[in-house]
Amino acid sequence: MLKEFKQLKQEYPDRILIASIMEEYSKTGWEELLTALSKLDALEINFSCPHGMPERRMDAAVGQDCALLEEVCGWVNAKATVPVWAKMTPNITDITEPARVSLKSGCEGISAINTIMRGYSYKAVRPIALAKVMNIAQMMKDEFNENDCSLSGIGGVETEYDAAVFILLGSNTVQVCTGVMVHGYGHVKILCAELQDFMKQHNFSTIEDFRGHSLQYFTTHTDLVKRQKEAIEQRKAERRGLKSDKDWTGDGFVKETESMVSN
Repeated sequence: MLKEFKQLKQEYPDRILIASIMEEYSKTGWEELLTALSKLDALEINFSCPHGMPERRMDAAVGQDCALLEEVCGWVNAKATVPVWAKMTPNITDITEPARVSLKSGCEGISAINTIMRGYSYKAVRPIALAKVMNIAQMMKDEFNENDCSLSGIGGVETEYDAAVFILLGSNTVQVCTGVMVHGYGHVKILCAELQDFMKQHNFSTIEDFRGHSLQYFTTHTDLVKRQKEAIEQRKAERRGLKSDKDWTGDGFVKETESMVSN
């Protein structure tokens, strides 16, 4: 693998090369791996693969345990000399918890998501991926300086529209895996060209012109119930009824009746 990385950097010196890596629960092992990869441009730390070796506390076994995650992120960021993204597992109740721990432990960004248990991926996983990315993006917006960290969206991207939706939900970058496996490496150029066409169609000059724009339209069920209750109370306060029978009018009968209804 190291030989291939070196060859790629020699052949494409002006391109960015990011390695997605994993290691068992060993500080020494992580330090040795990071030293070997120090010439790369960035690293994505895999805390997310459901097919790893949990008995060695690797991959998703770390991503599902915030205490372990904090410790390993500490090892990695103490040694790394390039930006680090932590890749999140979707196989967890609240994905913002490990994402928050990773950022507080020094990671420059978050990648989400990896495969769901038993290999559930590609188009089927896209709705789940979008929900998880939205949750992380909202957390990052509320709790961190967006200029200090980034989010890479993953999960079922096949068209420029898929990529645009991830960006609208806050992703700085978008990754493609199965789509390339199905359509070939040339599909990446097609996606880039089509995304540029999408941006021209909507008069966007840069990704930042529309990144995260859709977050404002999402909320929680609890918030919706609260808003509904407030709206009902406001309508009740406005419905004061009639003070006496002489206030009834022929033309305003319906409106006057509605003003006396409590809900």
